Amino acid sequence: MNSNLGQSGSSGKWQMLVAMILSGTIGLFVMASGQPAMTVVLLRCLIGGLSLLALLYWQGGWQNLNVEQVTWLMLGAAALIINWLCLFSAYRLSSISIATVVYHVQPFFLLILLAMTQRDGQIWRKLPFLLLAFAGVLLSSGLDIRHDFLRSADGHVTQALAGAGLALLAALLYAFATLATRKLQGIAPAQIASVQLLLGAVVLAPMADLSGWNWHWQSWGSLLLLGLVHTGLMYKLMYDAFQKLPAASIATLSFIYPLVALLVDVLFFATVLSGWQLLGMAMILLAVLANQRDWHLVSTRPALNVETGGET
Repeated sequence: MNSNLGQSGSSGKWQMLVAMILSGTIGLFVMASGQPAMTVVLLRCLIGGLSLLALLYWQGGWQNLNVEQVTWLMLGAAALIINWLCLFSAYRLSSISIATVVYHVQPFFLLILLAMTQRDGQIWRKLPFLLLAFAGVLLSSGLDIRHDFLRSADGHVTQALAGAGLALLAALLYAFATLATRKLQGIAPAQIASVQLLLGAVVLAPMADLSGWNWHWQSWGSLLLLGLVHTGLMYKLMYDAFQKLPAASIATLSFIYPLVALLVDVLFFATVLSGWQLLGMAMILLAVLANQRDWHLVSTRPALNVETGGET
């Protein structure tokens, strides 16, 4: 039994790692598509959702859900969709840099929600490394909070604060969507993701403006990759990992996403990193490594092993 749990956790880590790497490269293909953000998200949902539905049909993996499972699925879908809308609004009201940094408090929200629902005090042992990773995000973003707030939204600080608040709400909703997915143990990740993505497409369709559609092959190619790989495959991997991994691992591995996004800027958009940004990247890597190797900053009393009746 322990061997199976260990193998499941190991595969979950790799799935989460790949999902976060894919997530960090989304911006590259969004830029290559040349389409507005809302159009990109709509087509991501539509292509990704349909591809997962086709995979599910081919595998014969569709499962009938009970009332409780349907409830969690719908709550997760609603949280995910509203999360997108809040985050897009935050980009407009403040700035992408401010919204992105604020949004990355979501691992802390996830940790709090899961600690409350699972009543697992051991989760908090990982908090110092999450704080280290978040500090790394702040440094690596190159964000000058005073300067960016004053120049964002035509200098209206109130709007910038409203944008930061929406990004904070988006982070909380994303954490809740993760929790909802964890409640759907035994349900194929492709089924969960396909339903949520297609519901997202239905909600977002009236908001997208397709009048300026670019039919160039680069747009189509980028959007197909975003839909099939960066949405369909990514969500399947991510939701599978959500069901396998403990809360602390999910939270810490989430910081791989901003790290990869910054590397994409360096490799493809000629971004030059400062010493502080390099330090921030190193802090993120250190935090991820510390979590995966289960390091502790302070010694703790040995915990009782429920399965063996001994100490761990």
